[in-house]
Amino acid sequence: MPRYALLIEYNGAPFSGWQRQKEHPSVQQAVEEALRKLEADCPGIGAAGRTDAGVHASGQVAHCDMTKEWDPFRLSEALNHHLKPAPVAILQAARVADDWHARFSAHERRYMFRLMSRRAPLVHEAGKAWHINHPLDRDMMQAGADRLIGLHDFTTFRSTMCQADSPVKTLDEFRVEEHTIPYGTEYRFYLRARSFLHNQVRSFVGTLERVGAGAWSPDDVTTALEACDRAACGPVCPPQGLYLMGVGYADDPFAPSTAPA
Repeated sequence: MPRYALLIEYNGAPFSGWQRQKEHPSVQQAVEEALRKLEADCPGIGAAGRTDAGVHASGQVAHCDMTKEWDPFRLSEALNHHLKPAPVAILQAARVADDWHARFSAHERRYMFRLMSRRAPLVHEAGKAWHINHPLDRDMMQAGADRLIGLHDFTTFRSTMCQADSPVKTLDEFRVEEHTIPYGTEYRFYLRARSFLHNQVRSFVGTLERVGAGAWSPDDVTTALEACDRAACGPVCPPQGLYLMGVGYADDPFAPSTAPA
């Protein structure tokens, strides 16, 4: 059965998350149902990561096995037709090796979190960012984020329901940016690692918001990290500002072809 990689974008607001569930709509279900409009016996798909309810993606990756050979462009077009009106889009499809796996072949995941600070409620960005109404200090948040980069036991910053075998992970990048928006400021948190624990990013951002607001110091972040105790974590921020931006592979199936014409 030929295998295809799918690059997927979605608005997570109407879904219970990526993973298929019995009683609630999921992104996986939407994509699988579209695939079965093309081939009724198409098996389930595997994804690079499971996003929670309300979390968005501009670079989720999944793989699917088809019965027949498809032109990748035609496959993406057909899936997008059958995905309507769900807020899910196949940005690109690519033929991959039969043993290629969206999750196990990946060597990094990249996330972004959007936080908007302004007095007025969000209108156009509602459901797409975390809204607060007080200012934050970007430099202090970056100083706190710097304490988290590297190899650590991240027990403090993972959900008690996390199913990962170990809380020890390496965080390769944690960058905080500040952007002026009408009547306020947007803060963007960029994170990169081979893999993440359940609720790790939201735990990080919720804690750093307290640093930016002056309630915590960067030293408090270090203290919380070293405690290896979930009770030491700051507040966990809401999901709607979180985006899976991309997944890295040694041989990127979506890279432009460099083969001679």
